[in-house]
Amino acid sequence: EPAPAAAAPAPEQAPGPAPPAGGGEAAEHRALVLTGFGGYEKVKVQARRGGGPRPGEVSVRVRACGLNFADLMARQGLYDRLPPPPVCPGMECAGTVRALGDGVRDRQVGDKVMVLARSGLWQEVVNVPASQTFLMPEGMSFEEAAALLVNYITAYMILFDFGNLRPNQSVLIHMAAGGVGTAAIQLCKTVENVTIFGTASASKHDSLKESGVAYPIDYRTMDYAEEVRKISPKGVDIVLDPLGGSDTSKAFNLLKPMGKLITYGVANLLTGQKKNLMAMAKTWWNQFSINALQLLHHNKAVCGYHLGYMDEEFELVGGVVAKLVNLYSQGKIKPKIDSVWPFDQVADAMRQMQEKKNVGKVILVPEAPKEESKKEEN
Repeated sequence: EPAPAAAAPAPEQAPGPAPPAGGGEAAEHRALVLTGFGGYEKVKVQARRGGGPRPGEVSVRVRACGLNFADLMARQGLYDRLPPPPVCPGMECAGTVRALGDGVRDRQVGDKVMVLARSGLWQEVVNVPASQTFLMPEGMSFEEAAALLVNYITAYMILFDFGNLRPNQSVLIHMAAGGVGTAAIQLCKTVENVTIFGTASASKHDSLKESGVAYPIDYRTMDYAEEVRKISPKGVDIVLDPLGGSDTSKAFNLLKPMGKLITYGVANLLTGQKKNLMAMAKTWWNQFSINALQLLHHNKAVCGYHLGYMDEEFELVGGVVAKLVNLYSQGKIKPKIDSVWPFDQVADAMRQMQEKKNVGKVILVPEAPKEESKKEEN
């Protein structure tokens, strides 16, 4: 169980907040930098110099970072919310507050926080607006905290705010063993009698069944739409679509009357290490398109969700995080960690996710996990 890990590193934290007093503000730290677009080798560990936090910011000593599909897209030059390289990727991390900028009243040195940003978080030290940090709940490990924000905010908002999920409904979740998929399954379980269909490769079906998927479907060997119809001839109430292209059309056709399709990604663009022009053309060509009048005749809803464009919506996102922290504290959700990789092995971490080998979240940590903390966990 990863829970004790949160308590274990206490001795290390004492030196953390001290440096800013001396000349340590511009101390070097390690960061992962995207040097250009392309394969796994384009993300490199580099030394960076950082100053202290600006007014309204906090400086955070990073202990764990989350890897997301958008980071894989960013490496290929397919993600529109990333500044041009060289740039530090990373949309979520967790760590300890080591210094406060002027005017910050609601955070203290030593606070354990999780951080959400458009990019720039895959570093040992980050300076971020205090409004983009959230206090970690009691008992949560840094790895869990780095696995929570992006996936669970996304899953929560698409299921409840757009999807209006209610008791006795049915949901189709693609990439059900991935980060958002795992989060969505757990959130579905907080509503009574929801039937979950989940697509994933066959090796993951047992773990999906354990987590609450009634009908795992192997998308590699079967037509998932046919499989859903065999069990539920009318289709499903909600389809979560991270795939894009022709799968969005399939999703729309699978909806029951009053059903909702929420599209939130274009994973179909990722076919290999580098940008694939054929896949881009094919996805574009197969892009689902419907006009308002046709929509009228179908009695269905189509929604689009992109957390990257929510960066001004502090109240909205903060409200969702508060609900998630509450669910975590009640034991109703718990981030599932697939694997933890040191910064030096970022290529292997990206490969693990891009080849869809992961069940749950892939986590990056600034240094290799220490032997002592492993002993304490056992």
